[in-house]
Amino acid sequence: MTKRAPWPMVVPAGTTVVGTARVRDDSRPAMTTAQRRIYELTGNPPQTSALDDVDDNDPFTPRLIVPLASPAKQPKYRNTKCEHNGIKFDSQKERSRWFHLIQLQVAGAIRDLELQVPFVLTDRKQRDDGTWERASKYVADFVYTDVATGRQVVEDVKSAATRKNRTYIQKRKQMLDKFGITVKEI
Repeated sequence: MTKRAPWPMVVPAGTTVVGTARVRDDSRPAMTTAQRRIYELTGNPPQTSALDDVDDNDPFTPRLIVPLASPAKQPKYRNTKCEHNGIKFDSQKERSRWFHLIQLQVAGAIRDLELQVPFVLTDRKQRDDGTWERASKYVADFVYTDVATGRQVVEDVKSAATRKNRTYIQKRKQMLDKFGITVKEI
């Protein structure tokens, strides 16, 4: 067994092998790939602080470049929430449909237009162990009365992907069973 060198180990310049280990030469790159990418993004060389005072007159002094904040996580169905006159909509398509329904109401084709109307599908019930089971609701995007037929119409704005949502399908079926209402998908 060999005797270990004292720490910190000092290796004389020009030495290529210490024991069984090779000594790296100084010709290796000054920056690792990660350090180089950070330098390209921020303009700060490695092992320097972005908070150091820099001379504003020196054109060769790296400047702090603040990268844009990463965007927030996109919604599951790629919808864009929006607002109009204090009314919040889950998507731009829903807001567009709201504008169209308002025009139909002004023209007299529909009446009693309502937004985000809840329907209770199953009531709150108490279990055998004393805990409560929550009530199940379906919230329709739009409810109005069609003037020509006199029937109540329940509309929901759906994309091709959200029409396949199992929870939505189940609630749509319960609406038909309990209230006899067919949900009109737009």
